[in-house]
Amino acid sequence: MEYTSREMMTIVAAREIKDGDIVFCGTGISMLAAMAAKNINAPNSIIFFETGSIDAKLEEIPLAVADPRVMYRSSSNSGLLDAFATMQNRITGEHVIGILGAAQIDKFGNVNSTVIGDYFSPTVRFPGSGGACDVASFVPRSITFMQHEKRKFVNKVDYLTSPGHLTGSDGRKRAGLAPGGPQMVITNMAVMRFDDETKEMYLAGCYPGIKNEEILENMEFEVDVSQAQEVAPPTAGELKILREKCDPQRLIL
Repeated sequence: MEYTSREMMTIVAAREIKDGDIVFCGTGISMLAAMAAKNINAPNSIIFFETGSIDAKLEEIPLAVADPRVMYRSSSNSGLLDAFATMQNRITGEHVIGILGAAQIDKFGNVNSTVIGDYFSPTVRFPGSGGACDVASFVPRSITFMQHEKRKFVNKVDYLTSPGHLTGSDGRKRAGLAPGGPQMVITNMAVMRFDDETKEMYLAGCYPGIKNEEILENMEFEVDVSQAQEVAPPTAGELKILREKCDPQRLIL
């Protein structure tokens, strides 16, 4: 079946969410991925938002985390404090997975979503962290969505908005951060993961029809490609649920 790169990215992220996971997500494709997982492979996952809604019945995709639809038939609907407490709770925390977006990322998964250029005189200024820094600092697993471009996969981020593995290896531990950090980066071309020891990014998989060379051409830094395999495309069943159940109006897709 034919599919778009956005559909591919959404399904790849959905497959990474395990049944029983507690998914902290923002607006856009991250929200759609969480909904897809709940409807396809992780029916017992729980979606929650920084605005305080926990485990809502998402019958329509919300347009933002403050959309009233995120509150429909929720198990709990409180506020920012409870949402972040859930993320950092010692019992629930080990099951939490965060989904983030980024303007820039480096080989250790450090993310910039604040500015391009000098902070005080930037070329571009973005909305900033929101809750992303807290998610990156505290959750044991996180997924980052990116467009695969050389200007985004950089040797050094212009501004450290959200910590990944910092300087690699034991960088998070030395900084006093919780164990874990970024687990994977999903782009419109490939899937990247991080080495267990060095914490450096490596190419885990290419989408059908995309070669390793194309991936490397669109990055400032080199990555190991020896483990790369072709990523399975979305199945007809996955696409049907994604298109007809999760986003029938194509608001995100």
